[in-house]
Amino acid sequence: MPVLLSLMHPSHLISPYQAWNLRRNPFGELTRAERADLAVLDGLPAWLAQLKKPRTAIQFLGPCGHGKTTHLLALQRALGNATYVYYPESGCRPTVPRARPLLVDEAQRMGRYNLLRMLWGPGPLVIATHRDLGSSLRLAGFETVNVDMGAPLPTEALLEILNRRVTASSLNDAEPTLKIDFTLAEALLRKYGSNVRAIEGFLYEYLQATLSGRASWPPAV
Repeated sequence: MPVLLSLMHPSHLISPYQAWNLRRNPFGELTRAERADLAVLDGLPAWLAQLKKPRTAIQFLGPCGHGKTTHLLALQRALGNATYVYYPESGCRPTVPRARPLLVDEAQRMGRYNLLRMLWGPGPLVIATHRDLGSSLRLAGFETVNVDMGAPLPTEALLEILNRRVTASSLNDAEPTLKIDFTLAEALLRKYGSNVRAIEGFLYEYLQATLSGRASWPPAV
């Protein structure tokens, strides 16, 4: 959908985003709180019900860029009393805390000691991992729900994810603003699959190019 760049006189613009009724590029990096606020979690009610059981675990399994961390942050917000732990690729690795519910991000990096410490402790647990730890969880007695984050993403879900970002970055509701339509969402899924991070990266760079006059919206994917 074309967006008119004459919404405001150039002399009144503080930033090029204002002409699009935006305060920033919607597809840039978000804070942890913003990621939790804008997350799209269709399975949230069922997951929260599952996590009421003490010896239970939910595993978000999939490659980079498919929303695992966003799901953990949103669940942390919904649970209210959960502890979130991130395991970095390098450097000092935190020790698994005793607090539960426990959410572990990048669990494939935990190392044997921390993995065993997690498995020996109680639940409920929520983990995000590139490597399937379901068998270890079940052997430790956890009733485990596996969520395949690499599964095909419905077009409607991608539309909601992207347009939530646009709405959150809009200056107000009165002026025309950028929207992702169904046709563009379908094209993005054909090119990038369910890698939402790659889709957002493409849209960020394309919008920047459009603002500088090097491209025109909407993108041809």
